[in-house]
Amino acid sequence: MNIEEIREYCLSKTGTTEEFPFDETTLVFKVMGKMFALTDLEGELSINLKCDPERAVDLREQHSSIHPGYHMNKKYWNTVFINGELSDWFIYELIDHSYQLVVEKLPKKLQEKLKNTTDEF
Repeated sequence: MNIEEIREYCLSKTGTTEEFPFDETTLVFKVMGKMFALTDLEGELSINLKCDPERAVDLREQHSSIHPGYHMNKKYWNTVFINGELSDWFIYELIDHSYQLVVEKLPKKLQEKLKNTTDEF
């Protein structure tokens, strides 16, 4: 898996945009204006993803490639290193989980807007 595959997958999610709000190397993916994934375009390939707090701890204990979120609230965010330990489908599932958590916290009006855009939600 590479950065372009991650980028394409994140952008395939309904209501997703990409931007560089922090600096010119930190790529952030947002759904309806709320962040669900971010990655640094320099250095070792990794992605920060939101996660259910209990699952976040379990994932860190089970996988050496998953760490508490770098520069993030470590209760809700994991940094997932893309180093070959985790399968592509598992990383995609973690992206889906992050996206879904953020969508569930959106105001009902924005959730309805997403529902009217696609059946994916």
